[in-house]
Amino acid sequence: MGSTTSELPQQRIPLTDTAETGLKIVIVGGFGVGKTTLVRSVSEIRPLNTEEVMTQAGVGVDENGAVASKTSTTVAFDFGRISLNATMVLYLFGAPGQERFWFLWDRLFSGTLGAVVLVDTRRMDDSWYAIDRLEHHRTPFVVAVNRFQDDERRYSLEEIRQALALPAHVPMVDCDARLRQSGKDVLITLVDHLYDMATAQEATP
Repeated sequence: MGSTTSELPQQRIPLTDTAETGLKIVIVGGFGVGKTTLVRSVSEIRPLNTEEVMTQAGVGVDENGAVASKTSTTVAFDFGRISLNATMVLYLFGAPGQERFWFLWDRLFSGTLGAVVLVDTRRMDDSWYAIDRLEHHRTPFVVAVNRFQDDERRYSLEEIRQALALPAHVPMVDCDARLRQSGKDVLITLVDHLYDMATAQEATP
């Protein structure tokens, strides 16, 4: 997916002096699914990214058959920020999608409040590892289906849930990672999910 977004921040926004609580969210998914684009579209600051140009050295290592137009790739992580209010800040980390960088994921998951799994319906198998690692770490997550281009067949959310063997309590939502409001809706879905889980836990005797 291209990195251009239609609603990029126009200026740098300094972190307020009253900010005292940082919340960490990780965005994971397969190679080229749109993680970097999502972080860029919602961040209030110019995001930190570690994209490098793809070269012949990556042929046979990074499987880019379904995203042949992709010319750069994340080699560490993306980082963005959203101020929720005067005291609370959301920090976004986009994990690299290539298998050779999966060893970084466990470190990124440390201290994570929750996660977003981005899914490309053309390559749903690429989502298995992300879901497996999140379940292993018992990290709450939501699944966002990135509808950034027309597929030959538009699978419904229920069909995707069945294909990924997701339990009913895991929220799913459609999105376009290029659009800020769509990306914010994904994060709101995750925050609502975390709130519901916390409320249910408090109500448990």
